[in-house]
Amino acid sequence: MGNTKIIALFNNKGGVSKTTTTYNLGWMLSLMGKKTLIVDSDPQCNLTGICINSTKENKLEDLYKSDLSNIKSSIEPVFSGDPEPIKAANCVEFKGNDNLFLLPGHIQFSSYDTTYNIAETMTGSLNLMKNVPGALRRMLELTAEKYSLDIILIDMSPSISATNANILMQSDYFIVPCAPDYFCYMAIESLVSIFPKWCETYKKMALNEIFQSATYKMKDKPPVFLGTIQQRYRPRNGSPARAFADWIADINNLVADKLIPILTANDMFCESGDKGSYEEPYNLINIADFNSLIAQSQEHNTPVFLLTQEQVQKSGTVWDNMKRNRDEFYNTFQVLATRIIEAIEM
Repeated sequence: MGNTKIIALFNNKGGVSKTTTTYNLGWMLSLMGKKTLIVDSDPQCNLTGICINSTKENKLEDLYKSDLSNIKSSIEPVFSGDPEPIKAANCVEFKGNDNLFLLPGHIQFSSYDTTYNIAETMTGSLNLMKNVPGALRRMLELTAEKYSLDIILIDMSPSISATNANILMQSDYFIVPCAPDYFCYMAIESLVSIFPKWCETYKKMALNEIFQSATYKMKDKPPVFLGTIQQRYRPRNGSPARAFADWIADINNLVADKLIPILTANDMFCESGDKGSYEEPYNLINIADFNSLIAQSQEHNTPVFLLTQEQVQKSGTVWDNMKRNRDEFYNTFQVLATRIIEAIEM
């Protein structure tokens, strides 16, 4: 796999624009010369839907019947007891962008959760389970070699599941996208106790002789927290409006006061680099609400910052405003991508 870095985007609360951010960030990283794979691990398959044309339901059926891989089929040999080894995924390629790839999601990917759970609790026949925890990472390593990838972004589902524990713990880094509200605040509060449990579980598994004898070995270090992304707020004069600003401040303080000490104690965070230009020390960036641009982005399978006047079919003042917003999002995602590249290449 070389220097390929796997970055998971996770929040156990839904509706924080995690999928939209993964999609737009993947595009920006690819435009900046990084060969990037975006992985849809959410059974809702929204990332896959943003990337493929036409109606999502029809396209998913066609996709599953094609020779392209998806997250479920790519690791199926391990879960079905098939003696066939795991191979590199056959990914979706993007027209006009040689640096970006998609590993589609599968609506039944959550059916693997029971197997992940059994492996975690070390019950049943361990010999049958020993390759389960390291399977996804191994498949991604092989895929990285096949496509010469620099970065892999994983869009995770908003749940505290054994599957998500595996995805996060086998990643190199992770980001927590946030929305400025009470429910996201409570979700961050819950992560303070969830992350240590996941760390402890995987530490025990890594020390188990049977898992140590696996063909697909687990990663021996936990992932490193890169920061939050504060998004889904309405701007006023270039900054979040008051009500949103208060929640953003509360969440940033919660991260600094409670989450960072817990992550540091579990080797999931290391203070590094000059963060003088950051909105907050542990917040990678603020991203305002996409408003009408999001519908246009989804309709045209185009990142918000690359939408054209021809696509949105607006003129005059309306287009001028949309273009200004579009260009601001381009700058925002460029800053975000730059900060992530700097953090993982240190």
